[in-house]
Amino acid sequence: MPRVIRDTLVSVREMLITGGPFIVLTAALLAGAYYFLKPTPPKRVVLATGPEQGAYVAFGKRYQEELKRFGIEVVLRPTAGSRENLRLLQDPKQDVQIAFVQGGAGETPATTDEGAQEKLPVMSLGSVFYEPLWLFYRADAAKKIRRDGLLTEFTQLRGLRVNVGARGSGSPGIVNRMLLANQMERTDIKRDNLDLTPAVVALLSGKLDAMAMVSAPESPLVQMLLQTPGIRLLEFDQAEAYARRYRYLNPVMLPRGVVDLPRNVPTHDLDMVATTCSLVAREDLHPALAQLFVQAAARIHSSGGWISKTGQFPTQSNTEFPLARDAERYYRNGPPALQRYLPFWLANLVDRMWVALFSIIAILIPLARVVPPLYQYRIRSRIYKWYRHLRQIENALTDKNADRARLLVELDDLDVKVERVAVPLAYADELYALRSAIGLVRKRLR
Repeated sequence: MPRVIRDTLVSVREMLITGGPFIVLTAALLAGAYYFLKPTPPKRVVLATGPEQGAYVAFGKRYQEELKRFGIEVVLRPTAGSRENLRLLQDPKQDVQIAFVQGGAGETPATTDEGAQEKLPVMSLGSVFYEPLWLFYRADAAKKIRRDGLLTEFTQLRGLRVNVGARGSGSPGIVNRMLLANQMERTDIKRDNLDLTPAVVALLSGKLDAMAMVSAPESPLVQMLLQTPGIRLLEFDQAEAYARRYRYLNPVMLPRGVVDLPRNVPTHDLDMVATTCSLVAREDLHPALAQLFVQAAARIHSSGGWISKTGQFPTQSNTEFPLARDAERYYRNGPPALQRYLPFWLANLVDRMWVALFSIIAILIPLARVVPPLYQYRIRSRIYKWYRHLRQIENALTDKNADRARLLVELDDLDVKVERVAVPLAYADELYALRSAIGLVRKRLR
């Protein structure tokens, strides 16, 4: 083997032996930090939505597509609505980690059938869109109350058969508060609790006089009913008063012609009341998932719609639950700067572990100072160990009866061994110094 290659291999070997423990310690600290911090999010998350044909399901599918780009599978869990979603989030036996929850759903505590005291804490990722209270009614039924068949007050529903929404959804709670605000009893309307699709069928067939639903305008059923002849939408002339009474309600307006501009549907601006839908998650939701959902919400909901303006959602306002720390950081600073230049997985890894990385570096810097002197000592020891043998030969010369021929043979053997010593070029001068010392002793022997 050429001497240059041998010297290089020796240098690498000594470097690995010297720095090996340091490398192992660094790897152990990084592995420990990774294990305890868990920077990589799980690949699967369950999102509770709502009834089929509702806006929650439509938006849930868009979240599926958004997070699929990052390798996250979003499993949609159809439910009756917000009340059931909140109950699933708080139930430790369920695997739902995030859900759509409308404003006001958390006012009455959701309970489980057993162990009502054991509830998981939840947090908000922000409000993502308006959910108006849509009170659709049949024009022929309304003409029994007013000659023109136009209803503008909730009290005008007295005596009508009204579907208030399925149990587990948020609609019955909103309707009950409307009854309370208008000093009406539950028996003042003939209540039904049908799901959305059966309720729409019953309304169109005349089995219902009216139906209430709390949903975003993106709901296919809402868009269909707004354009159905003979079906009208109750106008809330007292929308501002309802908003003053209930903090989670907002006065909104459905602009003229926004549903169908050529046909001018609706024919005039309609006053409505709306609650806000929030993304609510368990407190143990992985921070990276919370960040991804908030960023996805910005891409999905920021463009505005029939009721909301561009850039109005998502927002940290109108949230009933404590705002998640990662969501608050997003609303304050936007997405992490590293994500603009690095892939998500790498940016997230650095973002989650930078504190641990700096702590590890602070520990390793003092230890790293030991490595160069130790490496230097190991290389020089390959040379210095032969000085002991050379000193023994030199000391033997002081004896008058010393066998100089034998000592010369030992010295020649030592010279051969030293010639085979491989050291990096940076230490070659010390090797040549040893060989020069051997030459000096040889002169004395001769």
